[in-house]
Amino acid sequence: MTSPNILVVDDEPQIRRVLRSTLSFRGYTISEAVSGEEALEMVRKLKPDLILLDVNLPGMSGIETCREIRRSTDAPIIVLTVRSAERDKVVALDAGADDYVTKPFGIEELLARVRASLRRHPSAEALAPFHSKDFSVDFEQRRVTVGSEEVHLAPKEFEVLKHLIANQSKPITHRRLLQTVWGPEYGEETENLRVVINQLRKKIEKDPSQPRYILTEPWVGYRFQPPKASAGKVASRTSR
Repeated sequence: MTSPNILVVDDEPQIRRVLRSTLSFRGYTISEAVSGEEALEMVRKLKPDLILLDVNLPGMSGIETCREIRRSTDAPIIVLTVRSAERDKVVALDAGADDYVTKPFGIEELLARVRASLRRHPSAEALAPFHSKDFSVDFEQRRVTVGSEEVHLAPKEFEVLKHLIANQSKPITHRRLLQTVWGPEYGEETENLRVVINQLRKKIEKDPSQPRYILTEPWVGYRFQPPKASAGKVASRTSR
């Protein structure tokens, strides 16, 4: 079995050296880039299984690099950043990042996030498209349309929405959502989930402050509440 290829994009030699040593020891194949432009070229040539991407890059920024990488691959992108403000995390997720790690970070935490990101989620083909008067979701094409306009969802936003719709009308705990979308090592990182939920509401709800679809279950988690007219439209194709 071929070991996963991880592309490390960082202009700091010591960071690359530590990551190369640590990840290689765990059996990963490591490639390196020192700029956004070089990273894009290596993504095209190598098709890495995962990208570790520093936000503060010379020339093309890490966020712009993330957007460009996402145009050509759905490989997981973990952003490395010294910024911990929620708005900075939102920007990274919106640019296409799957996860983010704040510097300085613990190696074991980073390894856990790498393992979680490399795990593939269940295929979207098991879900039939969802339709309501406000928006629709084509899970196979990973396409969300609000009104007549297609709306871009970051990878984690799409996966959270998919899981909520697949379990519509049922309360889903924070822990279950985190472990399903981020991986089994997660469960307490409710801030990650809150950021994604807030962004989803802004993108698909008419009034994000009074959501009709993605409802909060106090002290529990979230629930997707479909309109009566669209209830039951999502079903497993394999169960037909």
